[in-house]
Amino acid sequence: MSRGSSGIVAGLTAAALVAVGVLAFQASANAPDNLAAPKPKASATATEHAKPKEKSRPAALPAHSGTGKRVVYSLEDRRVWLVDADGKATRTFEVMPSALNPLPGTYQVNTPRSGAPTKGSDGVMIEHVVRFAMVDDVAVGFSAAVDGSMESPDPTLKAGGVRMSRADGNAMWDFALVGTKVVVLP
Repeated sequence: MSRGSSGIVAGLTAAALVAVGVLAFQASANAPDNLAAPKPKASATATEHAKPKEKSRPAALPAHSGTGKRVVYSLEDRRVWLVDADGKATRTFEVMPSALNPLPGTYQVNTPRSGAPTKGSDGVMIEHVVRFAMVDDVAVGFSAAVDGSMESPDPTLKAGGVRMSRADGNAMWDFALVGTKVVVLP
C-alpha cells in the first residue's frame, strides 16, 4: 500500500470512530430512564437482597406451615423455625437467604449432610451443610460460615447457601437429619 492510501485508511478509520462515538452518545442521552437500571423481577430462583420488609420479624411460628417435625423457612421474613414432632417451635433465628431460592413448598433434607468445613459455592468456608433442594442445578441448603459472617450473597453467583450464625448452624445440624421436612414459605 502506498503512503497516500495509508493516510486515507487512517482518516476513514478516525472518521468512523468519531461517528460511532457520536451515535453512542446520542443513544445514551435519548434512552428512557427505566432502561438505565432495570429492576430485578421476582422469580423462583432470585431473591432481592435489599433491606427486608419494614415489619418486625415474627418470632411466632407462621400458621399453615405444616405438621410434625420440620424446618420452616420464611423467605420474606428471613427466618427459620425448628419445629418438634408436637408442632412446637423449639428454636427460631434469622438467616441470610441464598442467591438462589426454591419455590415455596415442602422439601426434605435429601443428601448426606456435610459437617466438616468446606468451601461454599460462593468461595466462603462453611460448615454444617444441610441440603434440601435444587434450583438451576445448584444445591440449596442451610450452612454457617466458619468465620461467623452472614453477608448478602453476590447476586451474580449461582449460590444456594442459606447462611446462619454458627450457633444456629449447630442447632440446625443436630435437628435436621436426612428425611426431615423443610417447609419453604413465601
